[in-house]
Formats: sequence, C-alpha cells, structure tokens
Amino acid sequence: MKYTITTAPLDTLTADVLCVGIYTNQQLTPSAQFIDSATQGLIQSIIARGDILGKLNDTLLLNVVPNSTIERILLIGLGEQKALTTKNYRKALASTIAVLKKANVKSAAISLTECDVDKADMTWKTRQLVEVFSDKLYQFTQCKSKVDESTSLDHLLIATAENHATQATTGLMQGNAIAEGIALAKHLADLPANICTPSYLAKQALTLALSDEALKATLLDAAEMQKLGMGALLAVARGSRQPPRLICLEYQGADKNSKPIVLIGKGLTFDAGGISLKPGAGMDEMKYDMCGGAAVLGTLQAVAQLKLPINVVGLIPASENMPDGDANKPGDILTSMSGKTIEILNTDAEGRLILCDTLTYAERFQPEVVIDLATLTGACLVALGRVPSGLLGNDDALCNDLLAASETACDSVWRLPLWE
Repeated sequence: MKYTITTAPLDTLTADVLCVGIYTNQQLTPSAQFIDSATQGLIQSIIARGDILGKLNDTLLLNVVPNSTIERILLIGLGEQKALTTKNYRKALASTIAVLKKANVKSAAISLTECDVDKADMTWKTRQLVEVFSDKLYQFTQCKSKVDESTSLDHLLIATAENHATQATTGLMQGNAIAEGIALAKHLADLPANICTPSYLAKQALTLALSDEALKATLLDAAEMQKLGMGALLAVARGSRQPPRLICLEYQGADKNSKPIVLIGKGLTFDAGGISLKPGAGMDEMKYDMCGGAAVLGTLQAVAQLKLPINVVGLIPASENMPDGDANKPGDILTSMSGKTIEILNTDAEGRLILCDTLTYAERFQPEVVIDLATLTGACLVALGRVPSGLLGNDDALCNDLLAASETACDSVWRLPLWE
C-alpha cells in the first residue's frame, strides 16, 4: 500500500474515489463544502433527499458524479459537528476502508485528517489513518494455493492544507513504520507452527539485523543455554524435537552507555500443554502462544525504522511445549538460571518458566526498565474480555506511562493488581 501526502485542490486529484466527511443536520466539512460547490450542490441535494444522515459510521458511495471530472465520491458520516473522540475518529476511518475494500477501486483520496479530534494534532491523525488503513487491508495469503487477484486498494492520497503538510508527512512516516511492524507481528502469528518454529523466529531476527545496521542479533542454542544454567527454559523445550533458541535483538539509537529498555516476548511457537495436555478443542490456536515474541520483533523493526534516540534490547525465549518421553513432568524439580529451584505441578504453566530464565539473562544489560509481553493465561479474558490487555507491574511510574501510551496508540490496556 502506497500513501502520498498532497496539498493539491481536491477536484484536481486523480483517484478512483474521493472520500469526504459530513456531519448531521446537513453540516459539511470544508472538503465536502468544496466538492459540493464544484458539483453544483450535489452533496447537499443527496443529504436533503435523506439518502444519508451523517451519523457516525454512515457511508454513501456515489458512483456517478454529473458534470465533474471526479469519478466517485464517498460520503462518511461523522456525527454531530464537534471534535471527534479518538475512538470515533478511528471508527470513521474503519468505515471508510470497509467501503473502499468492497468498491473494487485501486486508488482513493481522503480528507478526514481535517476533522477536529480531541487532543490530537495533524501528526497523530495522519499516523492513525495509515495504521487503520494498513491494519484493515492486511491479509495472510502465504499458505494459500490460490490467491485472490481481484482489484484492491493500493494507493491512498491524503489531502491536507499546505500549512499542515509537514506534520502530515511526519505522521505518515511514523504510521508506515508502526504499520509495518504490526504487519510483521501479525504475519508471524498467522503462520502455522510447522513453519514458524523457534529456529524460524530466530532467522527472522537475523534478517532484521542484516537489514539495518542499528540492529544486532545474537542467537543462543541449547548448548549455550545449558552453560548459562537455564534449567527452566530447557525443561520446557525437552519435550519437543524443535531445538529452542534464545533470541537477542539489540537496537542502539543512543549513546552506548545509556541504559536500554528491555522488551521480553514469550515465543512459544506451539503449546500443547506438555504432559498436562490441553483439551483438543481450540488447540490449533496454541500457535499464537508466540505473539509476545512476534510483538517484540515488530516493535524492534519499527524502532529501527523510526531511528528513535533510545537503546532497546529485545529478548525472545523460543520453544515448543510438547508431550514426549523426555518432557518435564508434574512433580519434577528444576533449577533456574537464578539458582532458585522450581517444583512443576502443571506442565501447562510453562510461560513463567521460559520467562524467568530470560528475565535473569536480562540483568546483564543493566536495563532502565523491563517490559515483558506474554500470552500467559486465558484468565485474562475472563477478567477483562477481548479488548484490553492486562497490565501488571511493580513500578507505578512505568505503569502510568504504559497506560498513557495505550491511550495515544488506541490499544487499550487495563492495570490489574500485583499484591505482595
């Protein structure tokens, strides 16, 4: 998908469809007013006829535009004429792309960044536009024997005023980097476990490092983990024929003496539960137990592309949790890298085992903060539902920063208690 910032007049843009916003009570955005004037009052006549009310998520595609060089116009309802909430702005964007995907068009121009959004500038609005469109256009096709070759949107013109072009360009750059990082994470998660093995994840980290000189990859195999005393991680891996990997991907964007942010992502490429075998229903979804690791790889890719002035270390313990004659058993006692002994009561509680050794390994980087991302338990769904992620932490300042970041990113988290 190609995105282009343009300051040219709307009626001169070359695109299959022009997307403009309207409000309730026959109120128009500036772009809609301009196009209405250029089409001899077409938009107002359509609204007056009652074809569209302008409510949030209302859409109407005009496939014929008389007396104009404009091929099609897509009207997008924005609700009352007032500042949109960040969530309603994203809803309007999602409604837009839903229509464009069905309209069999290859190019479009959009002016929704002109809308007022609570506590949001042009950079944020453009970044969110790129993120939402890229997310909705994502498809996983690698494993299909026949890919749908039908026409799909591949070029979006983002119309903005001349005085906002610099901010919009910054938002486009940020949005592209974040969207590509998200797409990488989603692609890795969508791959089946017979392709996305621990070794495959390690190769992805190596590929990222080779593509950007600011990234450095270090891959630890079982023998190296054994020397470090990672008894917990290795115990989980024993039941699988796929060799484990501890993936370390480092980004240096600041002085080498600056303490890094360490991101740890659980990379269990398939979790059958081990000897404490999971129920068969839904077990195919256990390929998603590496989504924490996928998120770390996607984040490092975005950080490197944005050239952020920070140091980041990504650590991913990659393994499978399978039943086998050599698998760890309920009642086994292990010794972790920290020297603590652990009694195994349920082998399906493997996440904390691979993470504890990785957390100990992270100490060598003397990090400023450590954030781990993990699919640890379905109980989080029971507590919070399917929208937010659970946030637990022992540093209130860091947790508050993460909560604020989740609001900015429109990716909700909810803090859960972590009592002593």
